[in-house]
Amino acid sequence: MSDQFNLFEVDECLEWSKEWQDMPEFIQKDARPLQQITISFEKWEDVQAFAKLINQRITEKTNSVWFPEMKLEKPSNFIYTDEP
Repeated sequence: MSDQFNLFEVDECLEWSKEWQDMPEFIQKDARPLQQITISFEKWEDVQAFAKLINQRITEKTNSVWFPEMKLEKPSNFIYTDEP
């Protein structure tokens, strides 16, 4: 059995791991939907009626929606910098 290939030398790993000391803990919450349902429409007017019913905008390019509508945060709100 061969040794596993390491991307970094052990000394390099120890060097960058020092930067992670005392960092705040991050726990990723489960963002998966509870259930997904496929809805098929025969006419564009039916799509628009459904959009009005759920009070959301649906275009020809829309492939999914959250109900109730989920307000997504911009990724730029989560940028880490070491400058104040």
